[in-house]
Amino acid sequence: MNPLDHLVEPQEYPPPPALAAQAHVAGRAGYASLAAEAEEDHEAYWARLAREFVHWKRPFRKLLGTQNAPHYTWFEDGTLNVSWNCLDRQVAEGRGEKVAIIFEADDGHVTHTTYAQLLAMVCRLANMLKAQGVKKGDRVAIYMPMSVEAVACMQACARIGAIHTVVFGGFSAHSLRDRIADTGAVLVLTADEQMRGGKALSLKGVVDEALALGGCDAVRAVIVYRRTGGQIPWTDRDHWMHELTAAQPERCEPVWVEAEHPLFLLYTSGSTGKPKGVQHSSGGYLVQAAVTMKWTFDMHPQDVFWCTADIGWVTGHSYIAYGPLAIGATQLMFEGVPTWPNAGRFWQMIGRHRVTVFYTAPTAIRSLIKAAEANPQVHPQRYDLQSLRVLGSVGEPINPAAWEWYHRHVGGGRCPIVDTWWQTETGAHMITPLPGATSLVPGSCALPFPGIAAAIVDELGGDVPNGQSGLLVIKKPWPGMIRTIWGDDARYRASYFPAELRGYYLAGDGASRDRETGYFTIGGRIDDVLNVSGHRMGTMEIESALVACTELVAEAAVVGRPDETSGEAICAFVVLKGARPQGEAAAALAAQLRTWVGKEIGPIAKPKDIRFADNLPKTRSGKIMRRLLRSVAKGEAVTQDISTLENPAILHQLFETH
Repeated sequence: MNPLDHLVEPQEYPPPPALAAQAHVAGRAGYASLAAEAEEDHEAYWARLAREFVHWKRPFRKLLGTQNAPHYTWFEDGTLNVSWNCLDRQVAEGRGEKVAIIFEADDGHVTHTTYAQLLAMVCRLANMLKAQGVKKGDRVAIYMPMSVEAVACMQACARIGAIHTVVFGGFSAHSLRDRIADTGAVLVLTADEQMRGGKALSLKGVVDEALALGGCDAVRAVIVYRRTGGQIPWTDRDHWMHELTAAQPERCEPVWVEAEHPLFLLYTSGSTGKPKGVQHSSGGYLVQAAVTMKWTFDMHPQDVFWCTADIGWVTGHSYIAYGPLAIGATQLMFEGVPTWPNAGRFWQMIGRHRVTVFYTAPTAIRSLIKAAEANPQVHPQRYDLQSLRVLGSVGEPINPAAWEWYHRHVGGGRCPIVDTWWQTETGAHMITPLPGATSLVPGSCALPFPGIAAAIVDELGGDVPNGQSGLLVIKKPWPGMIRTIWGDDARYRASYFPAELRGYYLAGDGASRDRETGYFTIGGRIDDVLNVSGHRMGTMEIESALVACTELVAEAAVVGRPDETSGEAICAFVVLKGARPQGEAAAALAAQLRTWVGKEIGPIAKPKDIRFADNLPKTRSGKIMRRLLRSVAKGEAVTQDISTLENPAILHQLFETH
């Protein structure tokens, strides 16, 4: 489909005229021009942007490589260094004294780090890594709190060609161990503790527990950033980061790598119990992170950007660690949580730091709506938010009611909202409004980013007419796309490029397009993956954790149900080895199992509901009928055909346990 065929836009929320007049992509004509350029010559379009946004040590001549499709390559004969582009280039172009990162700690303490200072920090860390024997291609695990040091560690890995895998600081020792073992990491970078909501939470202790579980034999050392100075266990393999970097020089020549050299691995849940190590390139990834950073948020030199994501997720990679620095922006980083010491923290920080572009998750918005309704003292209208000019949403579709509240009460009715759809696998924004070009419809992520060939198809890859639902696919390769699943090419091909879909990338989401405008609306997942507060959790991973409690649990099934705060809530149906508990005993056992899952995977995986039953609804062949469990979880009457159900009476028991 020609992108120009769906440019008839609704008029609900047109771009603010003053913003559109100065926007990088200005008006309908600006979008149409870029979309037409990409449609006419897809490869040349991305090559132009690659040359404009990225410095290449050896210029590329090859564009898109399809010889080993679906393992596509981009700019493969070019060489670059991601850290040089993010730091040295900014200093060379006169931004050395510009603030790169404003950091606000959990307790409110604020520091400012310039591009020159960040470059010096990164070079010392890179030299430290080299002194530890880390070389190009080695994997380094990073398990750190939100901090300037964490970003510097990522950049230091990129500087010497090491491949980092960042693990979210809320993941358990088991989850951390699995990721360290799968990557074969040679070094772990961590901190003594992290501060969240006024509490010190151990990180080094979790690392010790993870390594004690076994399977991490490649790890030579654990380097510890001193965040709190709290008492922590110590072994011969442990070293303080500040001691190792103190004598290192502030200059480190970058290692120039091929465009396809892996920049990082980031694990995301799949429909099996084993998380997938998504592998991203250096060249194509940086191109798309930089382009989307500038155009989606309409970033200008005077802007102050704040993405509230954690660096443990892809949003924190693309729109904290790399995208803002690649275009020389000033950004705000925050260590804490939005509700401590009160639920006005976000709004207070926006006013204090004069934030102009604010990017957060629908889950945070919904929780802050509740807080404002309960306590008018923390309503955003009580704070100075006049600096804001663009708002963003990430992680899951934002429901129209939350969109309207966000637009009215945070943006003052004047700030466009860029409701972005993308994934860990896509590397950067794929479908999103552009604030100076796109009219907005609450609940819709609007049109594909120029150069992204998004479409809705049926199960055989045929185009679905506008107005009907289908599978969301991307028809053409794009620079920032996943290259493979680390160590599992077969799973990569099966997961994302199933043969029946004509070679299209399968996003795993259902979607539809408006009949007249062509605007996209994202539906739910089509696989067994839940989206909880913007975090993808595989149902099998949670089920495996429950069943691992071998003393208590015989069988478990996990499904999702809509939740007004987190978007989707985890519901677990559990069959015990003993008698089914009732009342307070059931509540106590459910709490015990939630704690167990939190320890096995992390707090984000704790089921919101746990129901106990004597059995699970299964077909006569033994297959769990999850569609029935979804109905039970939602409290809906079961209207599906249950003629193949082995024990129909079990449904009554499941409803009774609600």
